[in-house]
Amino acid sequence: MPAGHDARLSRRERQIMEIIYRNGRAAAAEVLEALPDPPSYSTVRALLRILEEKGHLRHVKDGARYVYSPLKARSRAGRTALQQVLDTFFEGSTEKAVAALLDLNQQELPETELDRMASLIEDARREGQA
Repeated sequence: MPAGHDARLSRRERQIMEIIYRNGRAAAAEVLEALPDPPSYSTVRALLRILEEKGHLRHVKDGARYVYSPLKARSRAGRTALQQVLDTFFEGSTEKAVAALLDLNQQELPETELDRMASLIEDARREGQA
């Protein structure tokens, strides 16, 4: 990532990344069509260029247009974003984040999901002891 560029994404940049992840790849016109309350075409092109400079996208030339695709797998990008949320809102604490998620979803979590989370915690405990 070039010096001076922040890896964090604005709301509009996140929307663009969601479109490109969903489609696998997209040109500026396709992104523009899919955006809610779309800005101008030149703004979309500028945002795509910024996302490329930040290291989130790459492009290939397809005739007269550039087609953009993600540089990172969605799961890897999600882990980076989650780490930023942990650092910003939960003092880097996984425990505090999980507690907030459980509190937020207290009424909605099915027993199977709670069992799966308990299993993940047990796996993490075993890996820490190995």
